[in-house]
Amino acid sequence: MHHDLNNAPRKLLTRGNPKTMKGEKQGILTAIMHLAPHKLGGVGNICPHATTGCALACLNTAGRGGIGLDADGMNAIQVARIRRTRYWKNHKIEFNAMLHREIRNFVRYAKRHGFDPAIRLNGTSDIPWEKFEFNGHENVFAAFPDVQFYDYTKWPIGMRGTIPANYHLTYSLAESNAHHAADALDRGYNVAAVFRTAKSKPLQSPYNFRGRYRRVIDGDATDARFTDTGGAIIGLRAKGRAKHDTTGFVLG
Repeated sequence: MHHDLNNAPRKLLTRGNPKTMKGEKQGILTAIMHLAPHKLGGVGNICPHATTGCALACLNTAGRGGIGLDADGMNAIQVARIRRTRYWKNHKIEFNAMLHREIRNFVRYAKRHGFDPAIRLNGTSDIPWEKFEFNGHENVFAAFPDVQFYDYTKWPIGMRGTIPANYHLTYSLAESNAHHAADALDRGYNVAAVFRTAKSKPLQSPYNFRGRYRRVIDGDATDARFTDTGGAIIGLRAKGRAKHDTTGFVLG
């Protein structure tokens, strides 16, 4: 089946993600942007620090992203993610204008309905957005200083430089980056880790990470990571292909 992957996307931000919707009980409404992870967009690697285990367990095909895939591994969700990725790479000015408009409209919508708006730009990507100019501002965070942004990342925290005050990062543990995770914890960041714990069972807390017991926060309870206190493990239960991981990406 032919898919025109270079068309402009219909929209960049989406709501209704089952994980982010849990934040609504806390008065937080989240919009998330899903791009085509790793090299799937055909424009280079937008997850440059992804490990083998991370790539194999990627949530790109979880939920609706994996339903009704054709022989090319495509459905409407995958096509939309590739289009967004190529639009960002090849049409920066138009992409930024579109993202600016969508963030502005989303913030208005959230506040009109009594929610605090929050935005994840890296739903299925790992782009250091703080390093990219945005519509005459230093970055998108400077353009919307009163909006809370947050993401998970495998970029070593020491490589990120100055992180804007309204951008919260949680480092993601994988099978081969424990030293970077330990550094993130020492810097006061939290570290997300995937456990082979059943959905019905509580996560082990504290957890012995590299010889030191760390408090574990149940990351499946809510996605509002910016509300967590620092220096903890954010425990996520294995889902989808991660349940069958053999690389060491999943703990336990």
